[in-house]
Amino acid sequence: MLLTADYPRFALTAPRLTPEQAAFFHRYGFLHFRRFVGPEAVQQLLTAAEDVQRRWLREGVTKVNGVPIKYGRDEAGQRIVQRFAFASQHSPVLHQFLQDERFRALFELLEAPGGRVGENEKDGLVINHYVNVPGSEFAQMGWHTDALRDVFYGRRIGPMLNVGLHLDACPASNGGLRVLPGTHQQGLGGLLFRKKYFRDTGPDPAELAIETEAGDLTVHDGRMWHRVARSPLLGAASRRRVMYVPIIAGKYQPKHAESATPLYLRFLHVVK
Repeated sequence: MLLTADYPRFALTAPRLTPEQAAFFHRYGFLHFRRFVGPEAVQQLLTAAEDVQRRWLREGVTKVNGVPIKYGRDEAGQRIVQRFAFASQHSPVLHQFLQDERFRALFELLEAPGGRVGENEKDGLVINHYVNVPGSEFAQMGWHTDALRDVFYGRRIGPMLNVGLHLDACPASNGGLRVLPGTHQQGLGGLLFRKKYFRDTGPDPAELAIETEAGDLTVHDGRMWHRVARSPLLGAASRRRVMYVPIIAGKYQPKHAESATPLYLRFLHVVK
């Protein structure tokens, strides 16, 4: 299962995955696509996120559909949103991005009928803004799997992909996404107890750094262990912004303004 830093990067241009892409995902649990969008689109998405941030700061938004919004400070000491939820519901630009037909090519990886982009389910389109400065509330994220939320709900773990568009270049030297390839095939015991959720933040001998360029798309299985490493840099140089949306199957379960805050998100403040 060991991979090196020269693992294959693919291109997502067709309405279906190639056999090579599907085989790589099923073995290792992730895919990395170069240049899913170009520099102009990246800037449009960043501008749209900033527009949502200004509105939420002005209106004092603390939750969206029951999901807490995480605030912090940037390198200038300005208050910023560091974790958005359901961001596409508040921006036509972000909503339009999720209509890209290429996302449909990923549905086959679920191996279940009814695949869809979960724009209105789970936490919707999440935007994470990591920055390593005094006052930041989000510089890293400890080891976890995305499948844990199903366990919290007392449900059978359902098929899920976490799809991330990376809005900043992030070499391994600047922290960023780390995965444990192949752990999507683990049993329930490994999913629950391999590491201490979010508390364990250190490197693993088997981890792989996912080095991205702005505009790259990554996909990982919701059962895979992964973390976001803290940047050793300080200030603006440490900034990493990523948009994540779930691709899921099964019963449609949209969130709404009256939705309760899930138990696992009541501890979001400890993730720093």
